[in-house]
Formats: sequence, C-alpha cells, structure tokens
Amino acid sequence: MGSVHSGMSAAELGTEGWVKPWSGTNGGSCVEAKRLPDGSVALRQSRDPEGPALVYTRDEMIAFLQGAKSGEADFLIA
Repeated sequence: MGSVHSGMSAAELGTEGWVKPWSGTNGGSCVEAKRLPDGSVALRQSRDPEGPALVYTRDEMIAFLQGAKSGEADFLIA
C-alpha cells in the first residue's frame, strides 16, 4: 500500500474493507470507514469513493469518538 497519509486518494487504499458504520435516511450521503493494517482509520465520503480520504491514528479516533459520545461535537450540527 505504500505510505498512507491524509488527503490521499481513497482508491489508493483499495476497494475492500470500506464500511458504513452508521447510516440513516440521508439519501446516501454517508461516511465510510476502513481500518488500516497499522490500526489507523481512513474515512471517505461515500458519494466520492475515488476522492480523498482522511487518515487518523487509533488514538485520534478514540479521542474523537469519546468526545462525540459526550456531546463535545454537538456544535457541528447545531
């Protein structure tokens, strides 16, 4: 896979392993996630599977998910 970094083409990360951790009635606008071999996580927009992916370390994802669960990200959708 080579060097993995934020902003790289999601296509470079392959087509296997992308999942929609949650979905709703939003007309297909979903975030897809892929766990990478080193434990980091790539995120991409499902409407643009060839577009850029954001790559986060495991610790960054833990911090984000814990913050989101406790309401710290609610301002993003207020």
